[in-house]
Amino acid sequence: MGGVNRTNAAADGAGANLLALRSHNTALVLDLLRTAGEEGISRLELAERTGLTPQAVSKITARLRGEGLAAEAGRRASTGGKPRTVLRLVPDAGHAVGVHLDRDELRAVLVDLTGAVVAQRRAPLDLGAGAEAVLEGVRREVAGLVGGDAVPGPAEGVLGVGVALPGPLDHGRGVLHRVTGFPEWDGFPLRDALARRLGMPVVVDKDTNAAALGLAVGEEVGRDVGSFAYLHLGTGLGAGLVIGGAVHRGARTGAGEFGHQVIHLDGPPCTCGGRGCIEALCLAAVAAGDLDEAARVLGAGAANLVGLLDIDLVLLGGRTVATAPEAFVRGVARVLADRARREGAATVPVRVAPGGERGVAEGAAQLLLAPLFGRAESGGAEGSARGAERPE
Repeated sequence: MGGVNRTNAAADGAGANLLALRSHNTALVLDLLRTAGEEGISRLELAERTGLTPQAVSKITARLRGEGLAAEAGRRASTGGKPRTVLRLVPDAGHAVGVHLDRDELRAVLVDLTGAVVAQRRAPLDLGAGAEAVLEGVRREVAGLVGGDAVPGPAEGVLGVGVALPGPLDHGRGVLHRVTGFPEWDGFPLRDALARRLGMPVVVDKDTNAAALGLAVGEEVGRDVGSFAYLHLGTGLGAGLVIGGAVHRGARTGAGEFGHQVIHLDGPPCTCGGRGCIEALCLAAVAAGDLDEAARVLGAGAANLVGLLDIDLVLLGGRTVATAPEAFVRGVARVLADRARREGAATVPVRVAPGGERGVAEGAAQLLLAPLFGRAESGGAEGSARGAERPE
């Protein structure tokens, strides 16, 4: 069993019923409190930046303070009259768990309301070992994160669990399809099965979508980047797409099946059942130790995405990329630069995604957090989470 690595405060948050915070105006205020950090923000500034009346802001902030989500952060001198009281978000008023189910390992993180990781765990996993073994592995690691074998529910300050794993799957219903390489998962209701096991809300999404969400709501990529592709090369290959600031899943969560675009007709067989897929070609090059060829193949797929979607940025992540990040960035960038020269277009930049190997798990936690702050999402905790019945 993986060991706990606590990096901040304990996991027993204040226990506000955070999933009930569905007001758009409340989300606007919460997001501004979050981005203001420890310095805080005044009620007048909140009113100016949200367009709400001072009375509406006072009502919202009073409720947030009563629920332990906001607190005074001191006073700030004003241009006239008495000093203004500033407010800040209370990060440990609630927590979310993010779980990354890879083909051969499980990573789990506990994050506070700012998204900061306060504890993490890692354990081996065999995604082909069957539903019971996988569900029990998730229960064990979540229990280890939140403090014991009895997993506390949202009333104890844990919003729920976001779970990210390889697709394809149905994000809205939390049902898996024929997970590449593991067809036995086809039709399994992972969200509902885990919610019953854990006794708290669960959201399920593809690993690449979760990572892309984490990047979209974070500060490292920048809010001025409207559209980007996150390419994840680990035990498989996939993409998370952010278009217009929001994760693009498609009507059936089918967007981003990047690894199974065919770039070599009648090429080598792929675990998906097709031939000549970019995933098969890229992983074969990695297995042969030819990282330059793997990066070139990855770049060919990235160039297809750039040409199709006219995105602003390509981000690379995953365990395989982490073994030689400079080689992959250099190789993919070279292919994109050659394409730009041919077309007389601007070159799309390529960077390593921030977050490292736990980026997918952190993004999975954002499946619960992002909707609270009105960020990036439809179909987050409000639309997709299911959990045990509980009194309000």
